[in-house]
Amino acid sequence: MSKIAIVTDSNSGITQEEGRRLGVSVIPMPFFINEKMYLEGITLSQEEFYQWLKSDASISTSQPSPGETMGLWDNLLKEYDEIVQIPMSSGLSATCATAMGLAQEYEGRVHVVDNQRISVTQRQSLEDAIALRDAGRSGAEIKKILEEEKFNSSIYITLETLKYLKKGGRITPAAAAIGTVLNLKPVLQIQGEKLDAFAKVRGKKQARRTMLKAMKADFDGRFAQFVQNGEMCLQAAYTGNPEEAEEWKQEIQETFPGMEIHMDPLSLSVACHIGYGSLAIACCKKVTV
Repeated sequence: MSKIAIVTDSNSGITQEEGRRLGVSVIPMPFFINEKMYLEGITLSQEEFYQWLKSDASISTSQPSPGETMGLWDNLLKEYDEIVQIPMSSGLSATCATAMGLAQEYEGRVHVVDNQRISVTQRQSLEDAIALRDAGRSGAEIKKILEEEKFNSSIYITLETLKYLKKGGRITPAAAAIGTVLNLKPVLQIQGEKLDAFAKVRGKKQARRTMLKAMKADFDGRFAQFVQNGEMCLQAAYTGNPEEAEEWKQEIQETFPGMEIHMDPLSLSVACHIGYGSLAIACCKKVTV
């Protein structure tokens, strides 16, 4: 049986400490803040990131350098036969495509999974990979199974402010100004590759209701069989507002009684485009071994 190393990136919400505990490698995502590079979870904490964001610092996302990625793989392959790497969704970053290109140099020993996950759903993919590895699956089999499940997930996000969508050019300044005056809160969705608009409502309370209703529709509709089989995971996420997030988690629990809910801070790669104070609800099918 092959000895398989599992690798992800900090977009999964898995900290360096958690990675060590789980026995997986976590590649820190780089950010440029006022033209200086920081590494998520190493030289940049969640709290520091939001302080920079609130001060209107110039923040841009980047991807791990090919040299660092290959250096990690080279070290791991001294001890392991294969590597399974689970990066963030290829629809949200070029990180996945870059890793796939680099993996071609490793003669089938590095398997890069493109299963369109981010944050809490990406975390579940990592847990699935560990379970599959421990059940004796090969690296190629793990990649195939995870990619077959890629559209069996759903994320809804609402924002505190339209400022960062405007800044990123996703909405016009005029639309942002009108939305702010009318207290409009967009609800965004990730259903597969992209972050897309889902709804626009008045106030955050209504946005929360809209997200719960949408997730309930997913559970009762396209994921009904998985729910019946006990295969669905339910998750919550937030950007820098843990007190509000705890209330949100409780609200989710009341809508989905009896379900275990995992909650993490939302990936900083998403947070820099949507800002502080966001709330999200997510679900994904877990792999049955």
